[in-house]
Amino acid sequence: MFVFLRFTLDTTPDAAWDALTSPAVFRQVSAPLVRVRSREKGGFPERWIDGTPHEVSLRLLGIFPLGHQRIQVSFAERPGGVRMIIDKGAGLTGFLRVMPRWDHRMAVSATDDGRTLYRDRLAVRAGLLTPLVWLSMWAFWQVRASRLKRLASTWAEPHTSQVPHTD
Repeated sequence: MFVFLRFTLDTTPDAAWDALTSPAVFRQVSAPLVRVRSREKGGFPERWIDGTPHEVSLRLLGIFPLGHQRIQVSFAERPGGVRMIIDKGAGLTGFLRVMPRWDHRMAVSATDDGRTLYRDRLAVRAGLLTPLVWLSMWAFWQVRASRLKRLASTWAEPHTSQVPHTD
C-alpha cells in the first residue's frame, strides 16, 4: 500500500529542495505529533548526506516511544527539472520495526508560476499489519503535509540560517 501526497508549495523549487534536505525541517514537519532525536554522536548534520545512514529515535507527542529508525537518503534528478530525495532506511525497534524496509520518495519541480510542485510517496509494507500501519502513516502524512504547506512560504534562499535547531 502507498501513501501519496501531491500539492503546490508557495516557495521556489530551490528553497523547497534546500528545506527538504535539512534534518531541522524534517523535525519541524514531524512536530508536534512526533518528536525526532538523533542517536548519532554529534547529532544531526546540517544537511542529509547522500548515502550516509543516520539513526534516530521517535516519540509520539514527545512522550511515547515509537522506536528507532535508520534514515538513509540518496538524491536524484529526473528529466524536467525534477529533484528527488529517496529514503531507503528501515525501522529498527519498537513500532517502527513492523516496517523493516523503508521506501520514501519526495520530489520537487517548478510549476508554471515559479512555485513548487511537491510529490511524496511512502510504500507501506508491514505484513498482516499493513492496513493498520498504512492508516497511521496516512494520518501522520496529513500532519506533515499541513506543516509543509504552512512553513513553505517562510523558506528563502539559503534556508540553513532560518531553521531553528531544537531538541
